[in-house]
Amino acid sequence: MTFTTLTFVVFLLLTFTSYWKLGKRSLQNIFLVVISYIFYGWWDYRFCFLLLASSSVDYWIGLYLARSDTDRTRKLLLFSSLCINLGLLGFFKYWNFFSQSLVDTLSLVGWKLDYVALNVILPVGISFYTFQTLSYTIDIYRRQLQPTKNYIDYLAYVSFFPQLVAGPIERAPHLLPQFLNSRQFNYELAVDGCRQILWGLAKKMLVADNLAAIVDQAFGQPSEYPGPQLVFATIAFAFQIYCDFSAYSDIAIGTARLFGFDLMRNFAYPYFSQSMAEFWRRWHISFSSWLRDYVYIPLGGSRVPSFRRIINVMLTFLISGLWHGAAWNFVIWGGIHGGVVLAEKLWIPAQTLKATDTPCGEGLFPKLSTVFRVLITFSLTCLSWIFFRAKTIQDAGFMVQKIFMDALRPSAYKSFGTIVADCPIGKWIVVVLACLVLIEWLQRKYAHPLVLKKLPQSIRWSAYTLLLWITLAYGTWSTGQFVYFQF
Repeated sequence: MTFTTLTFVVFLLLTFTSYWKLGKRSLQNIFLVVISYIFYGWWDYRFCFLLLASSSVDYWIGLYLARSDTDRTRKLLLFSSLCINLGLLGFFKYWNFFSQSLVDTLSLVGWKLDYVALNVILPVGISFYTFQTLSYTIDIYRRQLQPTKNYIDYLAYVSFFPQLVAGPIERAPHLLPQFLNSRQFNYELAVDGCRQILWGLAKKMLVADNLAAIVDQAFGQPSEYPGPQLVFATIAFAFQIYCDFSAYSDIAIGTARLFGFDLMRNFAYPYFSQSMAEFWRRWHISFSSWLRDYVYIPLGGSRVPSFRRIINVMLTFLISGLWHGAAWNFVIWGGIHGGVVLAEKLWIPAQTLKATDTPCGEGLFPKLSTVFRVLITFSLTCLSWIFFRAKTIQDAGFMVQKIFMDALRPSAYKSFGTIVADCPIGKWIVVVLACLVLIEWLQRKYAHPLVLKKLPQSIRWSAYTLLLWITLAYGTWSTGQFVYFQF
């Protein structure tokens, strides 16, 4: 069940109405657990057993951690949580990858090793809820959080259906207390949630899914396209993955507000970043902050000598790449980002790297130096996206080589416009992208562009209605999954 299907619309209407009629907090939480497991089991009911097992492990370990005062016992409990959760994640997501990598490595020295390839289904969202439950246990171990003794409240926190499958990856100190407190329907919060849902649907259906046709064709057969068209396909993928993933977060956050919950912001206009470091403070914020707090800082962060700091940065980004997928091209993608961040620390002043609440400042027209830094950062991000999206490292290398070789070849530009023919709305996709960038630029100081606080109510509602009809008319109606479901 995905957010862009009629099935989900019916599901949401029924659950929203029933939820607020219950009134009592305990009944609402039980109801949320039931509907969340129904939502998750819609893909495959067997996934629910894995979710329940992962949740239960950290619930009981959390209770024992709070009761224990012995360092050895506490470390053993934390180690058990790490082994069980990462073991399950490793089995379902990385078994074939690591097995094949070991065989290939040993073959270099003449050793032949047989291994068993497993044809297992990757449970949807396992990387997201595994990190969420792990943070719960780690925070209790650090004595930064007291565990909840109510099993239902805890299950509701882990399985909350809007953010279960693709985040945001919520921390217990932020989300769990919201399940422990009584909730009253807030009209203003719900209306703003509907606005954010509409913006998410527009980005997913109108932009991301229309761009998917261009991206799939070019990255599926890169040898059939000249360099300039591959550049356009790469830029198209940059916007596709942003509009697809941020759309999920927008719909999740908006849906949560309908039920009286506040989820953390997950995207803050990342393509207006002036450095790669700033990009990661604006892109998938819940994940990047998780890596900072549970990987980078425990390794020593920036409080260690320079050589150790370099290792800490690179290791964090390599883990980020591996989290996204069990393939070496994802690891290279993470390595590119880590290398650029390290280079920025050497060459760019610290004040420039500091991210502000509003990207590029409050002004309508940015300085030329700001535009230059944004374009450089976006170009490097697009270069890394090639390795992220390509089927293999060889395909990615071929595309990069072809892009640079064809850059100065005039004949490569003759058929440049033909690639948009693969898009359902044709050349209009360029206009749609331009409108997207303009709208986000003008509204970049808000959490989402549909706030429109300064406009009269009649104009606001006219804008919402127009966006809705354009999305329904020109958006795709496929039941394709969100890109990050595979992670």
